[in-house]
Amino acid sequence: MSKREPQQGVPASQMIDERIQALDDWRGQTLGQLRLWIQQADPEVVEEWKWSVPVWSHAGLICTGETYKHAVKLTFARGASLDDPAGLFNASLEGNTRRAIDVREGGMVDEQAFKALIRTAVSLNMSRTRN
Repeated sequence: MSKREPQQGVPASQMIDERIQALDDWRGQTLGQLRLWIQQADPEVVEEWKWSVPVWSHAGLICTGETYKHAVKLTFARGASLDDPAGLFNASLEGNTRRAIDVREGGMVDEQAFKALIRTAVSLNMSRTRN
């Protein structure tokens, strides 16, 4: 798995495709499924490639998708400000701004709760652009 910055002319979505394909184990499958749910929750989401990881934005950063040996981590830039009634956030809980969801092998988050969290993050971003 190469961690590379985008090359001129290479779309971020292609970089994300390449990352998912390079992770030919549960992590690639998990990141691919979470990506699909992000796109379904917000059809206007913008895929980016920053800091050598996939990034999803809409009126501001929603989350990054990092992969580690034992977890796929989605870090929500403004997670501490999001209502999380399903308790999906299980990492980076000590900060005042970010929150993360770590998905480990054999585990997965609830699809409907995850999509609701994505939509809540977008709504929060949109509310800040109106002010």
